[in-house]
Amino acid sequence: MTPRTERPAVIEIGATLPPLEIEPISRTTLALFAGASGDHNPMHIDLDVARSAGLDDVFAHGMLSMAYLGRLLTGWVPQDRIRSYRVRFVAITPVNARPTCTGRVTSIADGVAALELAVTLDDGTTTLTGDATVALD
Repeated sequence: MTPRTERPAVIEIGATLPPLEIEPISRTTLALFAGASGDHNPMHIDLDVARSAGLDDVFAHGMLSMAYLGRLLTGWVPQDRIRSYRVRFVAITPVNARPTCTGRVTSIADGVAALELAVTLDDGTTTLTGDATVALD
């Protein structure tokens, strides 16, 4: 279970969620996620297949980054307050990369906050962008 972070009593436009910093993505993480998700695409777990496609190494599942971003959300509000959540995959996450998940409140109306979301790597590469709406109470 993701520990819930303390939210300020008043949420305002421009407020940021506490960043979620992920440990480097290991080959073990990729193998475990493949088993848990049923996504055994060899580009994520087989070095020879990745190299045959012209890559230096395997890379993380996009849905793994989406799951981490979901963890950011459920660390901020209970899951039942999430009204919508969508993402766009914009770059790959190499093995051993360190993702950081972030969110920012872009609007508030009728007790629902709209959030802008992103996953970035230590080198500044954005791998995932998205948005969500959450009920504040």
